[in-house]
Amino acid sequence: MNEATLAEAAIRASLSTYTDPYLAQTLGEAKAIGGIELRGGVATVELEFGFPCADYVAELQPLLESHLGSALGSARLTLVLRSKITAHAVQRTLKPLADVKNVVAVASGKGGVGKSTTAANLALAWAMQGAKVGLLDADIYGPSQPLMMGLAGRKPATTDGKHLTPLRAHGVEVMSIGFLIDQEQPMAWRGPMVTQALTQLLGDTNWGELDYLVVDMPPGTGDIQLTLAQRVPVSGAVIVTTPQDIALLDARRGLKMFEKVDVRVLGVVENMSVHVCANCGHVEHVFGSGGGARMAAQYGVQLLGELPLDIRIREDADGGSPTVVAEPGSARARAYLQMARRTAARLATLNKDYSRAFPKITVEAT
Repeated sequence: MNEATLAEAAIRASLSTYTDPYLAQTLGEAKAIGGIELRGGVATVELEFGFPCADYVAELQPLLESHLGSALGSARLTLVLRSKITAHAVQRTLKPLADVKNVVAVASGKGGVGKSTTAANLALAWAMQGAKVGLLDADIYGPSQPLMMGLAGRKPATTDGKHLTPLRAHGVEVMSIGFLIDQEQPMAWRGPMVTQALTQLLGDTNWGELDYLVVDMPPGTGDIQLTLAQRVPVSGAVIVTTPQDIALLDARRGLKMFEKVDVRVLGVVENMSVHVCANCGHVEHVFGSGGGARMAAQYGVQLLGELPLDIRIREDADGGSPTVVAEPGSARARAYLQMARRTAARLATLNKDYSRAFPKITVEAT
């Protein structure tokens, strides 16, 4: 081997032992290392991740430079990151949606914990990081995504009278019952009607090809939520809670509900985790602290994020531009972006769906 080849081999060996903080795997275990070329004092390294990584270079590069150390020598490191988002397995009794690789349910055991705000920012964060994303507002009784996504008053079109074309906002395809009814109309529907409405919204919408479809689930753990979890082919679920005990109690019920219907829980998001005073900078845990971490540890799932309690998050959502797009450089948006990356990375480590790789077999009488 010549000197350059030996140096490239040393870089590859060192890279293979680096543990990515989002995957919780080494780059070797994740099979993320592609081509490596050392030329003119520059080491060009290609990495492929199973989650959206369009903005990951700035965070990852200094970490890898520190890890490589002597293996890099005097060479400068240039990273080329690519995403390869694949479909993951759903409940054994259901078939995945044809053009949607992954359906991710965002749920809570009770209302008022910021589930819809979290779902909107999760979808937007994935879109900003390079994924094709849809957002389905499944909260039939209280649809809020039309307002949050700046689409209030808009109506979806149809090309054939049977299928709806989702509305698009901030790079995300959006569908909600709120587009189809009057804003002040009460949804006095029983469970079967709600379930039928959701399955129609899911199946009769021309989503196009999506990497992720985020489903903003209705709050609670009753018959409606259980039926939806049994009928919607879900790759993984995210449980949103606040740190306070009463919210955690209901969040645990939500987690157990998904386990009961064979839906994998990707992790827990602790919303309203900490409040920082805009005037003096005083930090206060209004709803308690550490509840999400304790719940995640108790059930063996990941704590995906601790999101702040901030009036500007509410103002952004009410204004139709959630924080991730309204203030992408802020610390508040960074908390959502990191939560979104942890969620997608966790999903990337789970079992893949191989059914799409097999041809469809039909039997015909001859």
